[in-house]
Amino acid sequence: MKVLAAMSGGVDSSVAAARMVDAGHEVTGVHLGLARKSATAVAGSRGCCTLDDARDARRVADALDIPFYVWDFAERFSQDVMDDFIEQYQQGHTPNPCMRCNERIKFAAVLDKAIALGFDAVATGHYARRVDTGGVAHLYRARDNAKDQSYVLGVLQQWQLRHSLFPLGEDVKDTVREEAAARGLLTAKKPDSHDICFIPDGDTAGFLKGRLGSAPGPIVHAQTQQVLGAHDGTFGYTVGQRRGLGMHNPLGDGLPLYVIGTDPKSNTVTVGPPELLDILSISGQGPTWADGVETGRMMAQVRAHAVPVPGVLSVDGDVVHFCLDSPFRALATGQTVVFYDQDRVVGSATVTATERVAESLA
Repeated sequence: MKVLAAMSGGVDSSVAAARMVDAGHEVTGVHLGLARKSATAVAGSRGCCTLDDARDARRVADALDIPFYVWDFAERFSQDVMDDFIEQYQQGHTPNPCMRCNERIKFAAVLDKAIALGFDAVATGHYARRVDTGGVAHLYRARDNAKDQSYVLGVLQQWQLRHSLFPLGEDVKDTVREEAAARGLLTAKKPDSHDICFIPDGDTAGFLKGRLGSAPGPIVHAQTQQVLGAHDGTFGYTVGQRRGLGMHNPLGDGLPLYVIGTDPKSNTVTVGPPELLDILSISGQGPTWADGVETGRMMAQVRAHAVPVPGVLSVDGDVVHFCLDSPFRALATGQTVVFYDQDRVVGSATVTATERVAESLA
């Protein structure tokens, strides 16, 4: 089988590529060039897809004696991921750029190009499992729950899964690092990256302010409507945020305040007590299905390492509704919800609305 190994320059993709070679496949390595002249293109920058990462990926490919290429997807990445990220924050949403990158770049644009060039599959270093039954490819959680990355792959559709390989799904991280060291791969001790690749310093608010400018407005208490402070732009805040509000609770009750919502139209950030964050149901649009539309009882996960919550999923055309068994705290529109049947990924959707407990009691 002709396999394109997506090589980020990290230890996981290095071992994934090596295992594809060991399995006897005809393997070609590719590194995605996603950055232009920005902080992410500077050697030594922390994130992913940096110049250092590209060099490391090439050295690993040389060690494995496989062809290696760098594919320039900078323009596509800028439009489909970075511009979308900025636009979503402008609208008061909280997007997940890694989900968009998987959906629109790594398993769409890259996979399309790979198939057009005659490759049978793309192999990545994600911790997830593909299990085939009856000619259908299913996506499951990794054996190691601590390393599971099935959530960020929850946007994949059946045709993409059929052309995707995840060689690390049965492993734990330490095992992979030990294997990389035993193979003599230079990425064996390379630290993981946890930052948004185009914001390597982790300052999302600063990144957005640099592109959207300052837009001062009031911070208002959700219950009293009292103005408690000021902000430089609603894009610098997200639902559930407690730190970095730039204010102390002036109500004298000593209780912490959290961001309850943002409204770009009125340029207002609303804060309040944590119980106002409790939600009863989730609505989402643009669903993707791993192996067909499903409804009924299942689990929903709203962040990469969040604890899944039980409930009932229903579908109405391009809209999904998930009614929770018990209230869940802090969920922003724009986030991605991924649905599971035990460990199997069912599908995903972008959160467009939530019903809060406080609203149901009003």
